Amino acid sequence: MTKHFIALLTTIICFTVAAHSQEVTKTANNAFQPGEQITYKLKYGIFSAAEAVIKVENTPNKYEGKPAMHIVADAKTLGTFNFLFNVRNKYESFIDTKTLEPYYYTENRKEGGYKHSDKVTFDHQTNKITADKGVYPFTGNVFDFLSAYYYTRNIDVSGLKINDKLELRYFLEDGVHSLTVTYLGKEQVKCGLGTFNCLKFNPTIIPGRIFRKNSKLYLWITDDANRIPVKAHVELIVGSLVMDLSQASGLKYPLNPVKK
Repeated sequence: MTKHFIALLTTIICFTVAAHSQEVTKTANNAFQPGEQITYKLKYGIFSAAEAVIKVENTPNKYEGKPAMHIVADAKTLGTFNFLFNVRNKYESFIDTKTLEPYYYTENRKEGGYKHSDKVTFDHQTNKITADKGVYPFTGNVFDFLSAYYYTRNIDVSGLKINDKLELRYFLEDGVHSLTVTYLGKEQVKCGLGTFNCLKFNPTIIPGRIFRKNSKLYLWITDDANRIPVKAHVELIVGSLVMDLSQASGLKYPLNPVKK
């Protein structure tokens, strides 16, 4: 089961608020800035299983003649889990500074004795995605994991009603896939950096070797200008996993934990 921890951590972090299945309004980039760095810990019971650090950087690279931002995520197992199944994964995405859509994505995964890499180019002029496994046509908004995380933090969700269904389209390895997310309302939730007023979501998960048929995944995102995921909880066949925001720096706006 440990070999699934990093993939699950990455999925939880990057699938935040998705786009409506109907037309949505995306604001300009008001939620983040270069220099932002966020750290998450993933816990299995009382044990810290993995950690992911996501940061935004300026880059001189240009794509389709336009400036870009560089997003980097490093994910790794911790402590005892390094002996059970050592993981060192790195993901990178270059996104348009205005539209926040991806131009280029890479991943390098080292999971025990398994290694995997991929290089993905999003051509918005021809509407084609070129990856190591082939060329794939696409229409509309399609993202990689990292660009999805930052794009969705800027979507206008002010009109959401409880039980509204949302959808995110993303590219992974050999095709374009969809994720359905349900909005569940507002809650206060506690994480490593305090208690926050949050928006609560339920992304759909597929039963398998680590999820029960009725397993639920819940995700809480700050109900403020930062729109940062602060906590997630998912049920497994045995036990559960909790993702927790443990560090945040370089934010565009101060974090505002609830004062008690």
